[in-house]
Amino acid sequence: MTTSWTKSDWRKLPRLQMPDYPDALAVGVVEAQLGRMPPLVFAGEARKLKRALGQVAEGKAFLLQGGDCAESFGEFSADNIRDTFKVMLQMAIVLTWGAKLPVVKVGRMAGQFAKPRSAGTEVMGGLELPSYRGDIINGFDFTPEARVPDPARMLQAYTQAAASLNLLRAFSTGGYADIHRVQNWISGFTAEDDAERYREIASRISDAMAFMAAAGVTSETAPELGQVDFYTSHEALLLEYEEALCRIDSTTGVPVAGSGHMLWIGDRTRQPDGAHVAFCRGVQNPVGLKCGPSITADDLKLLIETLNPENEPGRLTLIARFGAGKVGDHLPRLIRAVRDIGANVVWTCDAMHGNTIKSASGYKTRPFESVLREVREFFAVHRAEGTIPGGVHFEMTGKDVTECTGGVRAVTDEDLSSRYHTACDPRLNASQSLELAFLVAEELQALRDQRRAVAI
Repeated sequence: MTTSWTKSDWRKLPRLQMPDYPDALAVGVVEAQLGRMPPLVFAGEARKLKRALGQVAEGKAFLLQGGDCAESFGEFSADNIRDTFKVMLQMAIVLTWGAKLPVVKVGRMAGQFAKPRSAGTEVMGGLELPSYRGDIINGFDFTPEARVPDPARMLQAYTQAAASLNLLRAFSTGGYADIHRVQNWISGFTAEDDAERYREIASRISDAMAFMAAAGVTSETAPELGQVDFYTSHEALLLEYEEALCRIDSTTGVPVAGSGHMLWIGDRTRQPDGAHVAFCRGVQNPVGLKCGPSITADDLKLLIETLNPENEPGRLTLIARFGAGKVGDHLPRLIRAVRDIGANVVWTCDAMHGNTIKSASGYKTRPFESVLREVREFFAVHRAEGTIPGGVHFEMTGKDVTECTGGVRAVTDEDLSSRYHTACDPRLNASQSLELAFLVAEELQALRDQRRAVAI
């Protein structure tokens, strides 16, 4: 994988969606500081995630990836981390029931600070300024000073990511993630009048928990029920930050990205001869690749061969993002391209990025029904092709925000202004996220029933 590769190779290649820092010397100083810092994650953790994703590729596990659109310095708090982690645990239990498989849990957390933008500048009140590209690069405030790229922000991002990971590790292993506690949270959601249709599933989960307890299987007798494996991921967009945290794994001698367990390459930066592909091809972490409508079969084949030349299970996740109504136009040809070269990949569905609209009230939003429709189309195509729908990828938060319309609590266009807190793209709130997990669980159960019928 790393033959003739160095972590700075990307600097010689075209770089898109990255800032032009006005002070190169200041950038070098920050990179040197980050280079002396401990890695945020470790090679053994990345390898463990890769093995788990290998199980997903074989249909023996399911991937749940979710979290913030763009992490914020201003919104950073222990409560926000806890609430998103809590909702992901609930979603994972529901999906486990639907799939009858373990769920691999990967947060868009502790590193998701940079965002690609469709335009390099924004105009407001007749003033044109550089676009906001995430807190790791520049500020959200619409002022000339805030929008100047500042390399010192990388140090703040590192500090926040380290604190986030510290708390996530404590939540994962300290009893907060106990499966019985999570099941009680789910029951609380379905007890509300507007979630009545999901009570049967919640009841079955409760019955399974009660049976396990009666049989003596509790977190005391089976400690693994009281803890979970939880991994972090982000888009590897700001390559100065990624290079500075890249390390050589002392066990294997292979480079590892120390910024997060899993990195992904965005739909805007997946050029086969570009900087982002060049960096990601050399690290041993699992890598995701966003696949939008514009990707060709030939480019996908080339990217697969570049990013996973050894066809290693769990190394490469293809994250399909087309938009509701468009999955059937694009996903089948990509599945066939993968089949043509015998590639070992995980297929997962990002049902958020292709479904962004501007509401009548002027807010950017995503209709819940469009998100659900794209997920259902994703499953339908895989059923038709005989391939494995390996996971789902959502932008979400544990907070009660009003950024996406719809769901059982029926957020409307008029509601958006009440709690619209995102720094970039609209996120599913806690209720919408859990509701979506119930609906995906129904798809997983139907897929399992279909396979059982075929086997008979």
